[in-house]
Amino acid sequence: MIISVHIADLGVRAARTALGRPPRPGAVPGLRFATTALTGALAAGLPSLHPGRAALLASWDDDAALDRFLAENALARRLAGGWQVRLRPVRVLGAWGPMPVETDPDAALGDEDGPVAVLTLGSLRLRRAVPFLRANSRAAGRATADPSMLTAVALARPPRFVATFSIWRTVSAMSRYAYGTAHPQHRETVREHRTEPFHHEAAFVRCRPYGARGTLDGSDPVATAAQDPSRPKLAG
Repeated sequence: MIISVHIADLGVRAARTALGRPPRPGAVPGLRFATTALTGALAAGLPSLHPGRAALLASWDDDAALDRFLAENALARRLAGGWQVRLRPVRVLGAWGPMPVETDPDAALGDEDGPVAVLTLGSLRLRRAVPFLRANSRAAGRATADPSMLTAVALARPPRFVATFSIWRTVSAMSRYAYGTAHPQHRETVREHRTEPFHHEAAFVRCRPYGARGTLDGSDPVATAAQDPSRPKLAG
């Protein structure tokens, strides 16, 4: 199993069209799940929406299935001018029914302190929307202030689907943000969710990013992470 994320600036009208027609498993060979989503920039406070930017989140049997989609599908052609990245799941906490996540025992991060992508997925309890936004604002504000975070995108398909997608320079930097004691905002958000869940179901998925194409806001965050001269190197 692999996951793909596609993000492109299409303009408001074209984005609206793309958002209304997500691919369907069964109609697209090798597709397990797909949703199109609104996008926004994570920040303290409410996410700053990008009205002309569309995203596609999908899972696939393998790279060959995604390659066929990219070559043959009309939505893939619309999104081709943006940025896309392939993700191989290496760890999952929780579960999100619409997209069961399988981790590949051969997909562990080759460089344990290399670039890492993180997906958070949730089906929002509408009565918990305001507390969720408050808690998410605290955690997002701290995350986006961290120089190790290279990109972060909020994804939503109302009324219930909410997600975040981020890429970090290293696994250790992401872990310090998520579990460290110096800045506890993320841990407090997790604790609040456990006490009274924000979502009907939710998952945290850590992935190895690869096969990125195009640019997002002028750069490819996967290439930026790979070229970081400060990243520790494994002894050979």
